[in-house]
Amino acid sequence: MKETILRRRTIRKYSQKEVSEELLNDLLEAAGRTPTMGNLQLYSVVVTRDEQRKSALAPAHFNQPMVTGAPVVLTICADFRRTSVWAENRKAVPGYDNFLSFMNAATDALLYTQTFTCLAEEVGLGTCFLGTTIYMPQLIIDTLKLPQLVMPVATLTVGWPDEEPALSDRLPLKAFIHQEIYTDYTPQSIDEYYTSKEQLEENKHFVEINDKETLAQIFTDIRYTKKDNEALSEGFMKALKSQGF
Repeated sequence: MKETILRRRTIRKYSQKEVSEELLNDLLEAAGRTPTMGNLQLYSVVVTRDEQRKSALAPAHFNQPMVTGAPVVLTICADFRRTSVWAENRKAVPGYDNFLSFMNAATDALLYTQTFTCLAEEVGLGTCFLGTTIYMPQLIIDTLKLPQLVMPVATLTVGWPDEEPALSDRLPLKAFIHQEIYTDYTPQSIDEYYTSKEQLEENKHFVEINDKETLAQIFTDIRYTKKDNEALSEGFMKALKSQGF
């Protein structure tokens, strides 16, 4: 498993080879052994194979081609509905219509997502994690007909790889591990941890073609701007409240 993770690549192009229902269900079931709060498994997964339904989901992910190109799209949801309905049918009164409950369910869902990703890639499947799931959640909610107390938090495209992209760069271990207490970052440590990333040819190219001075400006001024973050946050909170959390 360690070797699989160390050589993992995000796959955006897939072959037309089928991902069998048997294999997919085996992986989905095995991923259910992942850690979970209170042993409640506060997640649900919507499996999308139908071409029309994938096309309906695509706009929520900015029409990235892997959404329609992958044989399988998995939408992983924070789900307190199942637990609440169970409680209501067992003479118990649920109280999970709140932000803390959403955070617990979202944590469960993301843990499940990571476990499934590792299991899928161990058998040779390729995956792509779509962070866009939380950008326009209402479109996903409407498309998948998600009921109250169910909120999409992650999407995976899954299939047999039809590409072998280069490994993405990663920060060194000491950039994110803190011993005993959190040690704040200094200009010197930032130089140590980020210079290698900044000196990669593809990153220098990004800076050049976007007429920026530093790689950091690519993220703050173009990719993840304050204006966009605030607008998307507002939309997410609105959808969250609409779903009953």
